[in-house]
Amino acid sequence: MIAIIDYGAGNLQSVKKALDFLGCESVVTSDSAVIDSASHIILPGVGSFGDAMDSIRARGLEETIQRAANGERPFLGICLGLQLLFEHSDESPDARGLGVFEGSIGLIPKNGGLKVPHMGWNSLEVTQPSGIFEGIESGTYFYFVHSYYLGNAKADEVAALTHYGTEIQCAVQRGKVAATQFHPEKSGEAGLRLLQNFIREG
Repeated sequence: MIAIIDYGAGNLQSVKKALDFLGCESVVTSDSAVIDSASHIILPGVGSFGDAMDSIRARGLEETIQRAANGERPFLGICLGLQLLFEHSDESPDARGLGVFEGSIGLIPKNGGLKVPHMGWNSLEVTQPSGIFEGIESGTYFYFVHSYYLGNAKADEVAALTHYGTEIQCAVQRGKVAATQFHPEKSGEAGLRLLQNFIREG
């Protein structure tokens, strides 16, 4: 059973629809007991870093998510779900993140007049061709929607890079715990392949 964590700020149904298409049993839940018993966990997210962390804490889910992302089970953060796994974000300077990974989130610079938010398809440079990126080559395109980005994660935890005005660390991976800034559930066949790789982890 895959638990899709509901904290009131997620792209929940698009993720569930993709899992349904792959024939995977999943449940959207904010119940800590259900999350603790799931074989796989997904932390999706859209919206503001600070509001999301407030919602997570209001629902008593902070320790549940940290426990779920301790490396014992496959865990995947998506979009804001990646950002929340880090320590803090310039979007909400007073908000403390989940701290699963070391690093912080910054605002995408408008270099060369680029529009922010970054919305659309970008190709990746895969730096960890294993785990969620098994069989996915550099140059593959994924779909992004974001204004803030990761740029200072530990080098050995960065799984993929892209460029949009600056170098963006668009995926991280440490053992069974992974996260993507892009939306695999909105990225066609490549996104489904990534989700299948995640599902096969056990």
